[in-house]
Amino acid sequence: MGKQSNETQSPVSDPTKFSILNLIDLSNPNINQSVNLLKQACLDSGFFYVVNHGITEEFMDEVFAQSKRFFSLPLKEKMKILRNEKHRGYTPVLDETLDPQHQLHVGDYKEGFYIGIEVDEGDPESSKPFYGTNKWPEPDVLPGWKETMEKFHREALEVGKAVGKIIALALDLDVNFFDKPEMLGEPIATLRLLHYGGQISDPSKGLYGAGAHTDFGLLTLLATDDVAGLQICKDRDAKPQKWEDVSPLKGAFVVNLGDMLERWSNGVFKSTLHRVLGNGQERYSIAYFLEPSHDCLVECLPTCKSETNPPKYPPILCRDYLSQRYNDTHADLSIYKKEQS
Repeated sequence: MGKQSNETQSPVSDPTKFSILNLIDLSNPNINQSVNLLKQACLDSGFFYVVNHGITEEFMDEVFAQSKRFFSLPLKEKMKILRNEKHRGYTPVLDETLDPQHQLHVGDYKEGFYIGIEVDEGDPESSKPFYGTNKWPEPDVLPGWKETMEKFHREALEVGKAVGKIIALALDLDVNFFDKPEMLGEPIATLRLLHYGGQISDPSKGLYGAGAHTDFGLLTLLATDDVAGLQICKDRDAKPQKWEDVSPLKGAFVVNLGDMLERWSNGVFKSTLHRVLGNGQERYSIAYFLEPSHDCLVECLPTCKSETNPPKYPPILCRDYLSQRYNDTHADLSIYKKEQS
């Protein structure tokens, strides 16, 4: 990938609609420049691009191609690997409702597929809420699919850890703060393939590709195709809210901060509200949600509190926080049993 500027903006007729995001080059030897760009982004929008991250464009294209192959299967075939209680497997259209206040009658017009950290059923660790065995399409149905996704999961984890080091420095922490065993040494890392079927969103009717939400964890890496749809709202309390489009950028990850990092940083770094609006075109994206270990206690960082700025949030275990957020936003699995009976 050639050299790119540190800011990028889509060439559209109405540039005021598009958000200008900082661009962080992971191959840049000047770590101070990367830290400053990230800090600026985290204080402004909580979103930024990451390029030269080590995952080749050829492999990214293959992951997208395999994702399309899965979502092109008949619904009956996809329902054979419906998500389980550990959030592994297929999530049908309308399974998730991210903004129940405004999505009054329906959920998100997207379908997805969850892949997490693989832990054998005989392993004591498999009893944890977000550890267990993954669900996969049969090899004769999608040859090479499992291997492609497992490789991407491993490579995305390394990208997330590299971004975590820059975040640590931006918060005046040791560079390896998030690499500790209780942090990203034993992470909850979830890959989610997403497909938006081409419905046209209408916020006035509560119809969204993905309702307005903040992400739950530490950070999210998002790869997208060339179809726009992602929007961010820098000030969630503004009336009315102002939404800005985020341009797709070939080969890059769009990175955003999650709620846990907002809690850790005592609100210094923001977990920004975002949504997806459908424009009538099919859209594919690949999200990688990176969270600390199940037993990590998320509490205010020492560099983010003082006598005049005490902790704003009580400490909470990662597993408890994530479990509650997932349960709040996903349909009860029993509804599918009723439909299939």
